[in-house]
Amino acid sequence: MKSGGNNFFKYIFILVVIALICGAIYILYSNNDKNNEEDDTNNSTAEQNKDMSIVENLKMGITNFDTMNPILTKNREIVNIDNLIFDPLFMITSDYKLENCLANSITKKSDTSYEVKIDTNIKWQDGSSLISKDVEYTIEQIKNTGSIYTANVQHISNIEIIDSETFIINLDTPVPYFEYNLTFPIVSSRYYLNEDFVNSNKIPIGTGMYKIASINDNNILLVKNDRWRKFKTNPQKTQSITLQKYSAIGEIFNTFKLGNVDIVNTYMTNYTDYVGTMGYNKREYSGREYDFLSINCNDNILSDVAVRKAINYAINKETIANTILGGSKVISNSPLDYGSYLYNSEGVIEFNQDQAKQTLENAGWTYANSRWQKNINGYVRKINLSLVVSKSSEERVRVANSIKEQLASIGIIVNVVQVDDNKYQEYLNNKNYQLILTGVVSSVTPDLSYFYGQGNISNYYNEEVFEKIKAVDVNSFKEAQKIANEEVPHIGLYRNKGTIILNLNVGGEFSPNSNFLYYNFDKWYRQQ
Repeated sequence: MKSGGNNFFKYIFILVVIALICGAIYILYSNNDKNNEEDDTNNSTAEQNKDMSIVENLKMGITNFDTMNPILTKNREIVNIDNLIFDPLFMITSDYKLENCLANSITKKSDTSYEVKIDTNIKWQDGSSLISKDVEYTIEQIKNTGSIYTANVQHISNIEIIDSETFIINLDTPVPYFEYNLTFPIVSSRYYLNEDFVNSNKIPIGTGMYKIASINDNNILLVKNDRWRKFKTNPQKTQSITLQKYSAIGEIFNTFKLGNVDIVNTYMTNYTDYVGTMGYNKREYSGREYDFLSINCNDNILSDVAVRKAINYAINKETIANTILGGSKVISNSPLDYGSYLYNSEGVIEFNQDQAKQTLENAGWTYANSRWQKNINGYVRKINLSLVVSKSSEERVRVANSIKEQLASIGIIVNVVQVDDNKYQEYLNNKNYQLILTGVVSSVTPDLSYFYGQGNISNYYNEEVFEKIKAVDVNSFKEAQKIANEEVPHIGLYRNKGTIILNLNVGGEFSPNSNFLYYNFDKWYRQQ
């Protein structure tokens, strides 16, 4: 009996210990749950505080204001701002791919005919629906007003309206990558009904993420557009934008330094003279002004690809962009290296003067009596070249003289020929130069026919390249560039550079490009 009593108390003791352990575990987990709830509450509060710290208004500055009408403006900064107010049929992504915007689809019916379907669920800022007639009306206004978008529509012969969401664009000639031309802003036909489009005093309306609330002598107020097609899925962080009008860019820089302007876009290279070098962030991007050295491939000397390669090897583009031009340019090797997904750098020749000499030697050229020479068809040919440049461009004259000096260092003699603008244009039109320093404003359209197609600027002939640059297939298009990079019908030098300078409190996803400066602007914001 004594032994049984001891066992009874032993069991009681074990049960008490288990109960105490369970109680401790319960209390521990209860505290953890409470702490987790507090953490969640704190995190939620932090998020709320973070959102509360975002300032609703962003301030920008503009000079030389003319009009907010996207078809009529000639002001480059207004064009950039208008991209936030008005939408095109198709947008260009940060890597220059085409994506639907107001259009749902485009179908190529023939080389000169395209069927487009638009999204009629999209609303204008007055609540009316987008219709096919709006596109036809916009194209008419572009053609009639000398708009900056005239080149986009110059080959459109007519529009056939099928219904409110479908229309057919007919061209007077095939246009490579025509879809890329449909990136101009669309305006409402009904809004301007019975109005003189050019002289209308109505505040323009669009379909974009912001709408114009007011325009006065001092500023323009933009507010978020609740009818924007992406408003429910990607609402704008910035509720409104104030565009302050100034008479000169220097005033904008001064106001920026005082913190009264948040964002400034500039192509000036000396902007640090105005705002200093600290106290702000910046984003640089490649512009569309592309300068290059065109080579006449029909010339007796320059028809030799080895000579063209040697010239390319011998030119130090970094010296030109950063020393001769003071860092104002971005080194450029190709018409498409401004960020296009179609750009192919394979085969691009890099600066190497030793390789330049070796390339000539491998091709049978010899260096004697201070000249490279070679027996060609019974004649001794010497590399003595002329480089044409417009004397009205002080910048290009400096570049031409630098190229002359660089080529002289490997024994290639170049004479710089400075001519007036009329004579310069004659050289270009007739293609009767050996070398010419020239440039173009790159289109967003990835059409390379000006450089590598039939009748190109350099008299370059390669049937394979001709066909491949016409191909829709990306691989073929890139293969054409590789061949051209190796055969050097022209030598890319540099392109202009743009800079967005930002108040330190401005945040977001910055992907500026020369086509859409404020790409991803719905994610831009300013904090306290």
